[in-house]
Amino acid sequence: MLKANWEKIEKNVGLLEVEIEEQQVSEALDKAFRKVVQKVNVPGFRKGKVPRKIFEARFGIESLYQDAIDILLPGAYSDAVEQAGITPVDRPDVDVEQFAKGQTFKFKAKVTVKPEVKLGDYKGLEVPAADAEVTDEEVNAELERLQQRHAELVVVDEGPAQQGDITIIDFEGFLDGEPFEGGKAERYSLELGSGSFIPGFEDQVVGLNIAEEKDIHVTFPENYQAENLAGKPVVFKVKLHEIKRKNLPELDDEFAKDVSEFETLEEYKDDLKAKLKERKEKDAEAARETAVIDQAAANAEVEIPEVMVESEVDNMLRDFENRLSSQGMNLELYYQFSGQNEEALKDQMRADAEKRVRNNLVLEAVAQAENLEVTDEDLDEELANLAKIYNRKADELRAIFTSNGYLSTLTADLKVRKAVKFIVEQSKTAA
Repeated sequence: MLKANWEKIEKNVGLLEVEIEEQQVSEALDKAFRKVVQKVNVPGFRKGKVPRKIFEARFGIESLYQDAIDILLPGAYSDAVEQAGITPVDRPDVDVEQFAKGQTFKFKAKVTVKPEVKLGDYKGLEVPAADAEVTDEEVNAELERLQQRHAELVVVDEGPAQQGDITIIDFEGFLDGEPFEGGKAERYSLELGSGSFIPGFEDQVVGLNIAEEKDIHVTFPENYQAENLAGKPVVFKVKLHEIKRKNLPELDDEFAKDVSEFETLEEYKDDLKAKLKERKEKDAEAARETAVIDQAAANAEVEIPEVMVESEVDNMLRDFENRLSSQGMNLELYYQFSGQNEEALKDQMRADAEKRVRNNLVLEAVAQAENLEVTDEDLDEELANLAKIYNRKADELRAIFTSNGYLSTLTADLKVRKAVKFIVEQSKTAA
């Protein structure tokens, strides 16, 4: 048997006092002995065969206490948490008050718990009307993007470089007459007008002829990541080697045939318009969701423990690292290229992480307030969808998720989605 008493001592922090009966202490000591005796050497006895009385006489019963505590504590803490009805969000700070043979096991755990949410208005929230109509100008702009994508690069033998050209250049940067680290490259491909270089650099490459050299004067932005260069005027010695210019295809029926299954440009434009409309409708739906969630979160009162924000930042950092990995990159390379470090990147993520945590807590509270539950049918449908994505059987996924504890996470996620759907359905469009 286990006794647990929970008492709040701060806003989101409380003290969990736990007492475990003597019988469980005795059983834990037995397990600890069976574990420890395998490792000790006592003259006259084979390893693992030392009698309990001789072991205790030689090493003392106290030598088993820490192992016995390690055996008891995890399960006892979990049971006490369940009995107290709390949801910890961080590792507990445990203080063992009593542990000895023939006594009960007493410990206290200082626990940070999921905060309580005081909901404000979340029904009938007003959101601006979204325009999902597609104009001819938008269709033409999409056509021009496709035209640029299918352009042919042609080498220009003579004449100056122009905006939009792909130039191959050598450059070396100097600060106060001395070259600086990272400021040199050979045969670098630069699209003029792309904005990928320091403001003013690309504009000064415009007009250069092949094999021509030029000193380009620019000033690094005040917020540039390299502190030794931020706000400093520098000179780049530049040499132009090649110019490549985009040869745009004609927007006609032949173009439509080349890039689509349609025979005429008009048919292709109609299809583009339909797809743009579908995209705008999805974007409008997503924007409506975001607007009502943000409003509901802003109307609620909740004090978020810092540990929850930090945990979300860590999750975001892992996701970012996975995205980099899919692009053949890693965090170390990213830090080198961006001039950032892990601390700076985490600082950038922190505001978004706090917003995510807040929104999720509020949506969980909405689900509880409205008694929104995830049914077996909801779970079966979600597992069926995931089975298609991962090309596995739904029963296999259920078994995997159950074994690794993810099924409860999936259920919680589905409940949050129901809360989103609920507040969106309850919302109204502003006049």
